[in-house]
Amino acid sequence: MHRATESQLQEFDDLDWKAQLPQPPRDGRWNELAKDIAAMANTRGGLLVFGVWDKTVELVGVPAGANTEQYHQWIRNHVHPYLPDLDMFELTDGDKTVLVVDVPASESAPHLVYGTAARDKEQQAAVVPYRDYDHTAWMAEHQLERAYRERFSRIGLAEQELQRHFDFTVQPITAQSATPAAWFVAVFRPQRPLPRRAFDPDQDQARGVLTRAKERTARFHTQPRVPAALHGMGDTLLNPRPGLRRWVCRTLELPYNREILVELHYDGTVVVAISQWLRGKDDEPAEATPLTVSDQLLRSCCCDVIALVQEHQRELRLDCTQQLTVNLIAPHGPRPLEASTSFWGHVGMESVPNYSRRPHHTQPVHAVLSPTGSDAEASSVADLVHRDILAQFGI
Repeated sequence: MHRATESQLQEFDDLDWKAQLPQPPRDGRWNELAKDIAAMANTRGGLLVFGVWDKTVELVGVPAGANTEQYHQWIRNHVHPYLPDLDMFELTDGDKTVLVVDVPASESAPHLVYGTAARDKEQQAAVVPYRDYDHTAWMAEHQLERAYRERFSRIGLAEQELQRHFDFTVQPITAQSATPAAWFVAVFRPQRPLPRRAFDPDQDQARGVLTRAKERTARFHTQPRVPAALHGMGDTLLNPRPGLRRWVCRTLELPYNREILVELHYDGTVVVAISQWLRGKDDEPAEATPLTVSDQLLRSCCCDVIALVQEHQRELRLDCTQQLTVNLIAPHGPRPLEASTSFWGHVGMESVPNYSRRPHHTQPVHAVLSPTGSDAEASSVADLVHRDILAQFGI
């Protein structure tokens, strides 16, 4: 920060100096913090720095201990749609403190700012700000039309890319899996994938991601676990092999344990496929036999993939939300699926409730995961995905 101010770094569309901390709106005026953040999110992202005089680019500092929770609340109340990847933090040299607000370029742009008119507190209005060089302007109708068109185009392309990864994953498990089984397939993709050649993790980094994720899942819950992807691959987990701009761990060719495929892509995408059938434990199910989905194994799968995604995010320093699609598939053809569960939570004591449904297909489950999520948030997302899948069996 000293280097930026000493070199008189001027404001631009991705940098805004502020001398004082944000103030609450009065007399029906716009919430300035919400307006400035929405403007940057609607442009290309950037930094708001509180504690630097904008006219002279002088480091003046602000009081330490800013109420960032209140600032986040203002953003939630006044900016729509919600900005999930916003980050606020303080920097200090021991003498002066600045508050930095890191605003990502939003895939959900345009973001509207809501406020009330001074003459009529019951009447709300909405505007769409954006950064025009070093100041904030309001989008005209034609700009707003283009912004919405670009948003819908991004959403469509992201959905196509998720489906492409999903379809490509189904191909090898259909061709190489040894036994007909239900498969848990999950694809995570960042809203803003890293561009090609931005960062190529080496084998040691990929191994580190896998190892840390395996250690992290132990903190999600204290109940006994059924080994899923990270706990069921043995030494294979420590030896990721190169793929097309990705690192791959797979046990499809091995004659024992569970069939698992894990891919860590250079652009931040994570793909995981886990068979619900343990090889070598039972005979191949008959054609009319339902394919079993274990409640406890399903929970372990959800925990493993969430931990894996977060560790991969941190290794690549991704600062955007991850989009998640999870589904159960029967790659060898439609078969009834049945969920076994235990109301007591003990491993190995599951049964199929007589009231449960036996669908031949399940609907994909979607969720999002923030880049700085805690263990509690990760566990919450894992619970959500687990419940949404299990609910399709009437459980």
